[in-house]
Amino acid sequence: MNSSINPFARRNAFILLLMLMVGWGLTWTVNKTLLSHLPPVWAVVSRIVPACIIYWLVCLVMGRLTVPVKADLPIIFSMGAFHMVGFSVLVSFGLLYLPAGRSVVLAYTTPLWVFPAAWFFLKEPFTLRKTLGMLCGLGGLLLIMQPGSMDWQDPHIVIGHVLILLGALSWALSIVYGRAHVWTTPLFELVPWQLLFAGVLLTILAWMTEGVPNVIWSFDLLLMIAYGSIVSTAFAYWAMNTVSRDLPASVTSMGLLGVPVVALFFSSWALGEPLDGDLLSATGLIVLGIGLGTIQFSGRRAA
Repeated sequence: MNSSINPFARRNAFILLLMLMVGWGLTWTVNKTLLSHLPPVWAVVSRIVPACIIYWLVCLVMGRLTVPVKADLPIIFSMGAFHMVGFSVLVSFGLLYLPAGRSVVLAYTTPLWVFPAAWFFLKEPFTLRKTLGMLCGLGGLLLIMQPGSMDWQDPHIVIGHVLILLGALSWALSIVYGRAHVWTTPLFELVPWQLLFAGVLLTILAWMTEGVPNVIWSFDLLLMIAYGSIVSTAFAYWAMNTVSRDLPASVTSMGLLGVPVVALFFSSWALGEPLDGDLLSATGLIVLGIGLGTIQFSGRRAA
């Protein structure tokens, strides 16, 4: 651990990591419930646009609002398109067909797709640990999908799984491009521009595909929108930046592995989704696979 980080900052970062793990875990239940009030793309817009406004105000108050240089435009467009739009929209549609718990486990296979993509595009070595992690994660994926027993005649089941996995692949592409990009401006100062680009693109997409939504406003709806925009997006991006700066990459990675676990149990409690042995075993295999492939146990901070 970096000795230049004082214990007070490390303690606060660890608390933020726990809050992030719980906050993102609860998000899946909120997003699933939100779809009973808003169409899928407008549901994403309701999170991204308010979060964009909040983030711009925060950066303005902190004096960290900067104009991006030309070299940073590709990372703004790629992360905005593949992660904030691609991943979010595909998962939002997938949640129409699948339970929140199953969806989060499928979505968090993202690092498994990063391994081969980083090997192919970035020539990163495919080590024994990454290979074991990939095999372990794919075993969990097969267990959760159970292709031999799945009703392939039910289009909802097939479409739901395909959409969530495509969302995971879209997120993986944004991660791989982020690794390859030569960063000029700190990520914190690029996030408001990524949110702005994603918010505009999502609003146009929602307007073209879903038209003007027929919204029945209620306190519950406002509460879900507030949670999605403030906690799941604006707070989460800020917290992730702080945690990545003040904690070792191994600790951060281990904490984020708790997100699908929190989501799985909370969706079972709040939405009554069944927790069977296959789903729990699949979650364990995927989490173990991601841990094997991504976490450095030497204690050194990642670049």
